[in-house]
Amino acid sequence: MTTTTQTPDTPEPLLLTERRGKISILTMNRARARNSLSLGLIAALHDAIAADGGNREVAAIVLAGAPPAFSAGHDLKELTAHRTDADRGRAFFDQTMRACAALMQAVVACPKPVIAAVGGIATAAGCQLVASCDLTVAGDRAQFATPGVNIGLFCSTPMVALSRNVSRKAAMEMLLLGDMVDATRARELGLVNWVVPDAEVLPAALEVAGRIAAKSPLTVAIGKKAFYAQGEMPLAAAYDYTAQVMVENMLARDAEEGIGAFIEKRTPEWMGT
Repeated sequence: MTTTTQTPDTPEPLLLTERRGKISILTMNRARARNSLSLGLIAALHDAIAADGGNREVAAIVLAGAPPAFSAGHDLKELTAHRTDADRGRAFFDQTMRACAALMQAVVACPKPVIAAVGGIATAAGCQLVASCDLTVAGDRAQFATPGVNIGLFCSTPMVALSRNVSRKAAMEMLLLGDMVDATRARELGLVNWVVPDAEVLPAALEVAGRIAAKSPLTVAIGKKAFYAQGEMPLAAAYDYTAQVMVENMLARDAEEGIGAFIEKRTPEWMGT
């Protein structure tokens, strides 16, 4: 099933959505603009992720960009056009940055794992989007950067997601130099999980998504939420919190079924409760 999300001011869909079994594929569709994150595309992505997050038929989400890029970040032409506003664009800039921040948080908060399938460049807010996803499959010619410093606009919001993926020194290197980082180096830094030939990016991401989709959806949702929550806590608080999470998880029917199936050496039948 393939559907599209359109806005009145463009004949092309901003976002392509497709379902393959329990996997939702979201493809940013502004190829001529390198899938830059216009306000419209941000809204379309946010709506689609929220919808998939609440859909019991979806177990995992794959996020891609129409070739030749994953995403070049914010739509600088759209932002620049608002400099002629009475407030020199302040209101529109604020609206865009807040909407983008809300999208990134929606990716993290989504109970379904979100897997970035990166072909081509992922720069600035596009790199932020990759860093916000739970897992990343990159093509061997993919490149990543937070190059705002080169044009007088420091990548301050991309920095939030980036610095939660890579070391502080690596994050500052990318932020202060603004240089392109190739896929192999991005994997070494922890921004990317797997590097595959360009033609295999989407199949590889779908294979990972399929393996996740075979697991208990309840358990995956519990684990994803706890992972991000405990990461912001001091050590003792993190252990207190996750101990309670495990108690509640143990009481779930899926944990009872999964442990029983393991002991009995059979395939579990997940109920999602």
